[in-house]
Amino acid sequence: MPRRLLIFLTILVTGLPLDQITKVLVQLKMPLGSQDPIIPGLLNLVHVRNKGAAFGMFSGWSAEYAWLFFVATTGVVLVVLGYLLWRLPDDQWPAALGYSLIMTGALGNLFDRVRLGEVVDFIDVYWGRYHWPAFNVADSLVCVGTAILVWVIIRDEKTADASNPV
Repeated sequence: MPRRLLIFLTILVTGLPLDQITKVLVQLKMPLGSQDPIIPGLLNLVHVRNKGAAFGMFSGWSAEYAWLFFVATTGVVLVVLGYLLWRLPDDQWPAALGYSLIMTGALGNLFDRVRLGEVVDFIDVYWGRYHWPAFNVADSLVCVGTAILVWVIIRDEKTADASNPV
């Protein structure tokens, strides 16, 4: 089995259940709109719903249009990333890790959109009055995967620049 496929399957079978289980637990144990402090002054557990994209963007759109847009967009992103992962050389495991994390996170939020028409968010990080928008495990997977891909791109550009002096 190619290394990139093993990485993807490992991330998928661990990340997707973790995302979905945490969201279901929040839905079962916390009323919508509630919050419980975990680390006072820094971290709350909340139960909020996001009808929009990352950090509530596009949340003012009509429910039907937003649902169709986000499901279609996520489908396109998954196909493109899946193709890039498939074409990736096996020695490029950091990029495979990044693609796998993003795809797993996208699938986690896609499941919410299909099942609920919106995404369950529950992690609230803040400092004083300043709150980061609530997020979930799937959002974290996407962010970490993106950070890894940015690092891979920067690393590869530095390597290419060093081997091709002008």
